[in-house]
Amino acid sequence: MSNLIPADRARRSDAIAIARVICILGVVYVHAWTGINGAQLETLRGTPQESLRWVLMEIFGRSAVPLLGLISGWLVSGSSRTLDWGRHVARKARTILLPMILWNALAILLVSGAARLAHLAAPTPQSLGWLFQELFIVSRNPDINVQMPFLRDLFLCMVAAPLLVRLPNWTLLLIMAAALVAQVMGIGPPVIMRASIVFFFTLGILARRVGLAERTAALPFPVAVIPFALLMPIQLSWSLHAGAPSSAGAGLLDMTVRVAAALCFWRVSWALAHSPARGTLLRIEPFAFFLFCAHLILIWLGGPVLGAMFGVLGSPLYPLYLIVQPVLVLIAVVLIGTGLGRAAPPLARLLSGGRLSPSPKIKPLPA
Repeated sequence: MSNLIPADRARRSDAIAIARVICILGVVYVHAWTGINGAQLETLRGTPQESLRWVLMEIFGRSAVPLLGLISGWLVSGSSRTLDWGRHVARKARTILLPMILWNALAILLVSGAARLAHLAAPTPQSLGWLFQELFIVSRNPDINVQMPFLRDLFLCMVAAPLLVRLPNWTLLLIMAAALVAQVMGIGPPVIMRASIVFFFTLGILARRVGLAERTAALPFPVAVIPFALLMPIQLSWSLHAGAPSSAGAGLLDMTVRVAAALCFWRVSWALAHSPARGTLLRIEPFAFFLFCAHLILIWLGGPVLGAMFGVLGSPLYPLYLIVQPVLVLIAVVLIGTGLGRAAPPLARLLSGGRLSPSPKIKPLPA
C-alpha cells in the first residue's frame, strides 16, 4: 500500500466513498414498495414488471451489498485502532450498534404507530419478546427494518476484527470456506444472521494483504465487468423462472455472482472517482449510512402515499415509480438529515454513525 502515490491514495479514498453511495442506493431496490403482498407477488412472477423488479434487485441491490462488507474488512485491516480491543469495540458500538438500536426504535415508533393510528398495513407490537427482537435482532430477522441484520452481523465481525487481522492467510481462507458453506446451507442464526457478511468481511482483510483493490482498479474496465455480466443473466434466469437448481447449487451460484459483483462495482467506483460525477457522489456520501438505516421507514410510510398516484406493481405507471424510488428516498434523506444536522447536530451525528458532521471541501481532481 505504501507504494501508492498520493493521487492514487486520494482516488482510492474517493472510490470507497462512492462505492458506499452506489451500493446503498442499490439496496433500496431490494426493499422497494410494491403495494401487494407475497402471495400476490408470486402470481405476478414472470410478468414484465415483476421481472424488472428482480433485475434491479439483483444487479443494484443484492449484488452490490457484498462490496460494503468487503470494504469494511479492508478498512479495519489497515487500522492501527484495532490494536486496542476495548476502544475499538466501544467505537464500533457507538457508530454501528447504537445507531442500529435507535433506528429500530424509531421504526417501531413511526411504522407501528402509523399502523395503529392510520391503519397502515405494517407490523405492530405483539409482545415484549417481539419488541426485544425488533430492537436488538437477537435471534431472528426483524419484521420492519429488515436491512438491519447487516449492521448486527457487521458489529460482530468488528468485535472479532482484532483477532482476524492477526491471523495468517491460510486461517482466513478456512474461515471464508466455513462461512461459504454456512451461507449455502442456510446455517448461522442465531449467532450470525447472514454468513455471507463474515465471508466478505474476511475477504476484505485478505484483499488488503494481497493488494486486490489496486489490482482490480488496474484491470481494463471490460475485464472487470465481464464475469459479472456473464453470470448475472444465469442468476436472473434461475430466479425468475421455474426449474431452479437445488438450494446448494443456487447458493453457490449466488455467492459466485456476489464475488464477481463486488469486483465489478469496485471497478465502477474507481472509474467514477475520476469522472464528472465524482463531486456529486462525494457530497451524497455523508448521508449514505443515514439512508441505509432510514430507507425502510420512509418506504413503509411514504410508499403508499406515492403509490396512490403511481399505482401498485402491475399498474401502468408503476415501473417509473420503481425506478426512481432510490432517488426519492435520497431526496427525503438529504432534506431530513440536513434539517436534523442544523436543529440537533449531536443527534444527527449519532443517527448517521458519525457521518453527518462538518466536512472539508471536496478537493478538485488532479490535473
